[in-house]
Amino acid sequence: MSAVTDSYFSALIGRLETLRETLAEPMSKASAAICAAARADRRVYVFGTGHSHMLAEEVHYRAGGLAFTIPVLVGSAMLHEGAVISSVYERTEGLIRPVFERYGMQPGDVLIIASNSGVNAAPIEAADYGREIGATVIAITSLAYSAAIANGRRKLADIADIVLDNGLPPGDAMIELPGTELKVGPASTAVGATVLNAIFADVAAELCKDGNPPVYLSANMPGAKETNQRLVKKYRPRNPHL
Repeated sequence: MSAVTDSYFSALIGRLETLRETLAEPMSKASAAICAAARADRRVYVFGTGHSHMLAEEVHYRAGGLAFTIPVLVGSAMLHEGAVISSVYERTEGLIRPVFERYGMQPGDVLIIASNSGVNAAPIEAADYGREIGATVIAITSLAYSAAIANGRRKLADIADIVLDNGLPPGDAMIELPGTELKVGPASTAVGATVLNAIFADVAAELCKDGNPPVYLSANMPGAKETNQRLVKKYRPRNPHL
């Protein structure tokens, strides 16, 4: 293993070790909010733009994942339809509300918004919409990044009911390249996926008290076809991506 590779592993592991302590309370609150939504037959929506959208896909129809999660996917604000224009889209005001309106979010639902910088128009408008609907809004963001670039703009962390601060530096990347001012090794996706999966695992364990939680099985596991078909039939009416 090279020194740079080792540095990235060490930085990422160190960040996760720190978050295990600093996020204990907000993760517990997030888990409680999601459990309450699940027990009321509500849904959990996950939204992000750019690379953050991968967290929405991470928990969608995932082996070991919960079936009541719904990704809010906006193609033009992701990367596959044009990475450069997606950066413009996520900063343009007034474009996100019409997208959210087609998802049928309801009071008592949970909306998780991933935005590392936490200042772009799309996540801000998504948070406003969730609050107006009566959903619990959970943010996964970097407070340090937001503070460094806000310049008077509203921050996602100021709108959300629950804030999961990933503790990452402005710009995301963690490893300095020798002899340059460049950094490599972004970590927001790895950290965000870990935090989300930890929360949903906790939710599933809590829901076991009520019986079998709605957890998808890997398609290659015994009984997966029957289990997953049953869950899809139940949750498809409110999830346009099933």
